[in-house]
Order: sequence, then C-alpha cells, then structure tokens
Amino acid sequence: MASNQNNAHDVDVDLGTLFASIARDWRRIVVIALVVTLAAFALASVLTPKYKGETRILIETRESEFTRIDTNSVRSAPILDEEGVASQVEVISSTDIIMQVARQLDLADIDEFDANPSFIANLLATAGLATDTSNLAPEERVLKAFREKLDVYRVENSRVIVVEFSSEDPKLAAAIPNAMADAYIAVQRAAKLESNADATDWLEPEIAELRERVKAAEQRVAEFRGQSDLFIGENNSVLATQQLSQLSTELSRVRANRSAAEAKVSTMRAALDGGVSLDTVPDVLASPLIQRLRESELEIRAEIAELSTTLLPNHPRIKALNSQASDLRQQIRSEAQKVLTGLQNEARTARAREEALLADVNRLKAESARADEEGVELRALEREAAAQRELLESYLTRFREASSRGERNYLPADARIFSRATVPAEPYFPKKLPIIGAAFVATLLLMVIATLLRELFSGRAMRPADGAAFPTVEDVEMPARRAEPAMTPAEAARAAARTHEMAEPLTELEDEPVKPAAPVKKIRPMREIEPEVPENRFGEIDVDEAASELIADGTARAVFVSAGLDDGAAAAVLVAREIADAGLRTLLLDLTASGAASRATVESRFMRGVTDLLVGEAQFAEVIHPDHFSPLHVMPIGTANLPRAMRAVDRLPIVLDSLNTAYDLVVIDGGPGSADSVGRLIGDDTRVIVSCIWPTDEVGELADRLVQAGLDEPMIVRPSRIGDARPGRSAA
Repeated sequence: MASNQNNAHDVDVDLGTLFASIARDWRRIVVIALVVTLAAFALASVLTPKYKGETRILIETRESEFTRIDTNSVRSAPILDEEGVASQVEVISSTDIIMQVARQLDLADIDEFDANPSFIANLLATAGLATDTSNLAPEERVLKAFREKLDVYRVENSRVIVVEFSSEDPKLAAAIPNAMADAYIAVQRAAKLESNADATDWLEPEIAELRERVKAAEQRVAEFRGQSDLFIGENNSVLATQQLSQLSTELSRVRANRSAAEAKVSTMRAALDGGVSLDTVPDVLASPLIQRLRESELEIRAEIAELSTTLLPNHPRIKALNSQASDLRQQIRSEAQKVLTGLQNEARTARAREEALLADVNRLKAESARADEEGVELRALEREAAAQRELLESYLTRFREASSRGERNYLPADARIFSRATVPAEPYFPKKLPIIGAAFVATLLLMVIATLLRELFSGRAMRPADGAAFPTVEDVEMPARRAEPAMTPAEAARAAARTHEMAEPLTELEDEPVKPAAPVKKIRPMREIEPEVPENRFGEIDVDEAASELIADGTARAVFVSAGLDDGAAAAVLVAREIADAGLRTLLLDLTASGAASRATVESRFMRGVTDLLVGEAQFAEVIHPDHFSPLHVMPIGTANLPRAMRAVDRLPIVLDSLNTAYDLVVIDGGPGSADSVGRLIGDDTRVIVSCIWPTDEVGELADRLVQAGLDEPMIVRPSRIGDARPGRSAA
C-alpha cells in the first residue's frame, strides 16, 4: 500500500453548490408552491364562515361603603384570589347556566346545535374513533355542541373573565355570551340572597340567648368589685399599682442623674489630678467665666506670637505677656475646682433622693401584690363579660344588616359586565389572505429545504476539507501512439480495431452534455486466439491470479493504470468480472478519457456516469449500470462537459468513499496516468495495478516511477489471452 495514502477524507459543505441547486430548480419550487396556494384558496373558499362574540366580566366587590353599617369591613374585604377567579370560570361554564341559556334562546330548534351527525362522523363512530351522537337526547346534543363552541377563560394576571362563543350566525355569536354573562350575574345574586336568609334565621335565636349571658356576666363583675377594696385609677389599673409604676419611673430617673453626676465628678477629678488639659472636660467648657478667661489667654498668646517675630524672648514686653498668660491659667484652674465642688454636691443630693424613693417603692410593692391577687379574679370576670358583650354586638350588627338587605332585596353580585359582545361584521374563520400567504410561504420553505437536503444527501454539495484535487484534463489525455511489439496478423487486426475505437475522443461542449449517438451493439465474445506470449519480464500475473490476490488481501479499492493509451481497460474489466463472479459486490469506475472500460460492459458510452455526478446533473442511482455479462456494476465516464467536471473534481474523493461503503471492491480504470494522479485516488486498503497487453519497457518504467513516488510496488497484470474467452465468459 502507498505510504502517502489518505486514511480518511475530511469533507466540508460546498455552500455555493448547495444553494445553486435552488436556482436550478426554482421553476419546480415556484410551480409546486402555486399549486398548493391555489388548493388552499379553494379550500378556504368552500369552508363555512364562523363568527365570534366576546363578553368580558370583571370580578370585584360591588358593595358601596354607604350601604353597609361597618364601612371598615368593605375596605378590608378580601377580593377573590387566583383560585377564586378560576372557580368563577367553572361556574360560568357550568351545565346549569348553559342549559338555562339554551332554553332561553331556543337553541334546540337551530340546526347548528341539534343537527344530525354527518356520514363521516357516523363512519368514525362505527370504527370506534369518535362518539356516536345519534342516540343522544336533544338536550345532550345541544350541550355537546354548545361546549365545543364555548370558550371561557381568565385573562392572565387580572380578575377579568372572558366568555367567547363562535357560531355560523353572527347575531347568535353575540347573543349567547351576553346571555351567559347575565345568567351568571343572576346566579351570583340569587346565591347571596339565599345565604342572607339562612344567616338571619340562625342569628335570631343566638342573639336572644347571648343577651341573658351578658347580663349575668356583668352582674358578677359589679358584685366582686363592691366586695373587694380595689380602687381603679387611670388606664383602668389599681391605684396602688399605678403609684408603684410612677415611683419606679422616678427612681430610675434619679438613679440615672446620680450616676451621671458621679461620672462627671470622677472625670473632673482625674483631669485636675493628672494635669490633663481642661479643654477636654465638657463641664469646664460650659462655664461662661472659664470661656472668657480662655478667650483672654488666647488673645495674649496670639499677641506673644506676633511680637516674637520682631522681639527676643527676654524683651520686657514678651515677659509681661507671658506673666499675664500664666495668671489666666491659674484662674482657669481655680474655676475648675469650683465646678468640681458643685458636681460633688449634685451627686450627694441625687443619692439622698434615690434612697427616699427606694423606701416608698418597697412599701407600695406590698400593697400592689395584695391588689393583684384580688385583681386576677376581677379581670377574669370582666373578660368573660366583655367577650359576651362583643359577641352580642357583632351578632346584632349582622342581624340588622341581613334583615335590612333581605327586606329591600339589595345584595349586589361581586361581578359586573364591563364589555358586552356586539354583532361581528367579519368572520374570524377562514381568513383567506393569511391562509393563502401561509400556504405559499410554507410550501416555498419546505421545497427549499427538500431541495437542499436532496443536494446534501446526494453528495454533490460535499468537497474535501484539505482542498485536494483530482488530476486535471491534461493528466488523463491519451499520450502519443507508440510502437508495439510484433503481432500475428489476427492480433494486429484486432489491436488496430481496438486502437481505433479507443482513440475516438469524447465530444466536448462548453456548457451542454454530449448528445447520445446511436447505441453500440453489445460486444460479443471474440474467438480464442493463442498469441505468442513473451517471457515474464516484470513478474506480471494473469487475470485469475490478480483477482484471487485482491480477494485474499481484502482490498477495498483497486486502481488500474497503463503505460500508454487505454491499455488497462481489458485487464480492469476482466479482473472486475472475475471478482464479481466470486460473489463480492464489485463496481467498475471508468476514468479513461475515451470510456474504453465501460464500452465493453454497457450498451452505449453515451450514458450518464461519474462526470454527470460531479457536476450535479445526476444521482448515484442514475449513473450506476449493470454489466451485460456478469454481476458487475459499472459507472461510465459520463456525458457531461469534461472541463466543467474537472472544476468539480474535488468531490471525487467523497464519491469514492461513498462507493467503498456500498461495495466490497471498487475497481478504478484510470487509463494512462502519472504517480501524482494515482496518489490522489489512494484510499484505505488500496492496491495499484499496472495493466498491459505486452510487457514493454514503458511498463517497467511506469512501475519504477510509482515506487519512486512513495507508493507500494504495484501489481502488473496482463490477460493470458487477449480475448481471454472461456465458456460462459465474454472478453473485454
């Protein structure tokens, strides 16, 4: 195997070729889109128009603060939450309201609601795919049809309920949701009236019993207060307890003042004893006299600083000013001592006041303890009486309110209709323009996607990622004719005929494929002629040995090249047929310029082949043809323009990899070729074979060039007989 063979071919999508398929098939895409659009228009024209009416209901408290005794209850009354609004949706779509509206509007007499099932519906019901409605009662059929056309839902993040109804009659589409909203409001009001009547019937005997219990509880409270010596002061508390509270508050204040005074004394004494500046003591700074002395000291120091710029420290003026400043500091310190004495007196006074208050508090504690023991029972009696009284007042308030509302028949529903349905002027279904537009756009999109997928899966839109190219047209052109060894007359005639056929060039058009000529007749088996076989010069083997070796090695790709003209066609065809007869799936790929290999296997050389596949004018199924004399499959050179095919030759490795996936062995007849062109055809498990009719010097030179290019030593094959005719077998 060649040392430089490609183990794998990374591929990319050729976007230009991919989207060029859309431009190539645009007529078919547009025609199909127009056909589907016309079908959609016809369908929309025959559909029965349907109209939709919509009524909106707002769930809110309708009670006015002027019609309720306790106005605070209205402001604090909870509005229905999400679950409550969802429950009202179920109430509106309930069977009772639907049947009430159906009877009110006589829907049973309308064919839209009580129509007999259609033939298709009966057929589906017979098959068990639908419900049989023929045996249902008229009311049940109306209910079923009504529910199919009704849609009740809650607007998200709101307390608005929408009632929608669709009908073939626009007036009916507006009347039904309005009737359902009115029926729902009436049901709400009736439910409130019933609840109000039940409440009054229950409250009346309860109120009579509560009156007696409140009277007895209040009497027990009065008797206990008269027997005990409990004097009530402010805030409904016992007098002793109230005095104790006041003295405790005063004691706390006095203690705080005493603590503050003692703290000031400690701070002042520490400042005086430690020689700390008195400027940091708040009480010293608060003294007006000390402030004035401090200001005078600052003025003298400022004057000293000013005179120091012109006078020496021993100057009499400087000395006098320093003496005045020292006197002022002594006065400030003397005043601070007086402030300290005042603070000490204040602390002693606060301590004496604290001791007096503490004695009074201890006395009142004993009195308050006794009063609390008697107050416990009194408060229990008062609580019982207060609870009974509050319950009685609450029941009386509710009873009076319920009675007045029941007599006046005033119980507003907690909902109102703020948007009634109107008769729709246009049907909501079918909308012809959106349907036609959607059908056209959707069909265009689907057809474009299908075209792109077909182009992608066919392999025509793929190219190698490394940019490797297949040999150009010059690489596969036929070389000049060379001299052949001596032949017998029969062999010379046969070789001349073969050379004439192989020398016929393919007709090349600039942009159009070659027009097929008259079909060539099937090649019949030639007479077996025994040529004079020259000696085995290069270790060449015959067709049978080559086929056996390829099968034994498990070769996946065999590349045949020749030293001149298309001499390899006969060997490639015979080896491929031999392997196909052995039971392996085998394909012969003809890459010769003249199509010599495929001419021996198919009806005509003017058949679609690999060039048509490369330019995107055919698919794999259209370019693979059966051999007439064996199970072999053949892919001819094709009819596409060769220069155009060479521009797309970078897809050839992808084609070869695809063929290796589908076939056990792919035999490639490359005709006369160079080492570079052969290297580009190398893949996994590939053997290079030099085929010849005669082992000439050119054959040996070609084999040497392949080895020098880094490829493995090629196999040299030549037919043992030029015809190689044997029973049941046709020669190439």
